Amino acid sequence: MFNRGDGPPLVVVPGLQGRWEWSAPVLSQLAERCRTVSYSLCGDIGSRHRFDRRLGFDNFVRQLDAVFESAGLERAALCGVSFGGYVAVRYAALRPDRVSALILASAPGPGWSPNGQQSRWLTRPWLSAPAFVLTSPARIWPEIRAAFPDGRSRLSFFVRQGIRCAAAPMIPGLMAARIQCASGIDFDADCRRITSPTLVLSGEEGLDRVVPVRSTRAYASVIPRAEYRMLPRTGHMGLLTQPHLFAGIVSEFVHAHHH
Repeated sequence: MFNRGDGPPLVVVPGLQGRWEWSAPVLSQLAERCRTVSYSLCGDIGSRHRFDRRLGFDNFVRQLDAVFESAGLERAALCGVSFGGYVAVRYAALRPDRVSALILASAPGPGWSPNGQQSRWLTRPWLSAPAFVLTSPARIWPEIRAAFPDGRSRLSFFVRQGIRCAAAPMIPGLMAARIQCASGIDFDADCRRITSPTLVLSGEEGLDRVVPVRSTRAYASVIPRAEYRMLPRTGHMGLLTQPHLFAGIVSEFVHAHHH
């Protein structure tokens, strides 16, 4: 569990891979501005919470309750990254008194469904994992090229992020189970119940090759009074490729709605 910093509290829900360690640089940036808490999704190594398939998506709601309690938080801003956006939306709809502000970063929107390639991966997550890993650099290359000015900085990013990912490995079967759990939730209805001030963040159209930007932007239309901002020169991984910019935008929103 990551728990550092002072100021308005912010809980960051990680993406589908489930590990907070992948986002360590931006968490450190956020901790310079807010009290920042993050954790690994249930079932993952170090999460201290098992994934009970009988509970379905309720696993993530119960775990987030436990995170609030463990950190001694009664109320906090909630930032959901990618798949973590689903968790944040659900929690904000069910626990409005606990969420002072909501930030959804490159999150799949209500009604999102996997594309053909993603569906094949979900059907055979373990068998598909080697190919998924080997093709990842090429898949994210346009975003890396846009975010970093030269070959040295691009290589440095690949090496540093690769080390973080290798030290906190993903569990393919668990990732697929998370998507399957989400498929049974009416996130559109949840969005309409949200009362927290909401900020929707995405990268540039064409650079996000995981979740279409139009899918993320849909939250700004469905959640009452939600704001939308685009992170320039990045796609799905804005919190990794532009951590200083991401932390600045998110912390500004958290401070503005802290009371």
